[in-house]
Amino acid sequence: MSTPEEDLQHENAGQDVIAVDADDTELELVNRLDAHTGDGIRHRAFTSLVFDGEGNILLAQRAPDKRLWGTYWDGTVASHPVEGQSQEEATRQRLEEELGISPDQYDDLQLTDRFEYKRYFENAGVEHEVCAVLQLTLSDRSLDPNEEEVAGLMWVPYERLHSNPEWYRQLRLCPWFEIAMRRDVR
Repeated sequence: MSTPEEDLQHENAGQDVIAVDADDTELELVNRLDAHTGDGIRHRAFTSLVFDGEGNILLAQRAPDKRLWGTYWDGTVASHPVEGQSQEEATRQRLEEELGISPDQYDDLQLTDRFEYKRYFENAGVEHEVCAVLQLTLSDRSLDPNEEEVAGLMWVPYERLHSNPEWYRQLRLCPWFEIAMRRDVR
């Protein structure tokens, strides 16, 4: 558990996220650290599910020094758009920053779902998000992961994971990814 002094020094304390209502209507900008502590503040987020042409999904292990869900496995990339940025623009940016995936490696980025959830993580904080789900398929699987963001990568047969998530419990999947996968109807 972090101390109030450590929280004030955390990089998230210098960033804002977009607070939203249950319909994802923008309300105001709020401090990112405030949005993820205490009872949290509902805010806009996204998760992207990256596939290859063979039915596999790319799972990315979050870096160990992430404030929430460090070392958990995610459905590739998750983050928050900034003010004035679309979910698609934010996804493209994070794919490039975290994995070195450029837009010329895919051409089918699409918003497929949106849901609200709230989950507490140990004593460290909370996620209360209206989360957009975006999907894409890579034509070129070349990756250049940023070690400050990603601890590991794994291609997994999506149909097996989707149908049998309990087989993958040892991976400790991020809650937003599990929800997005459970809601996905391929």
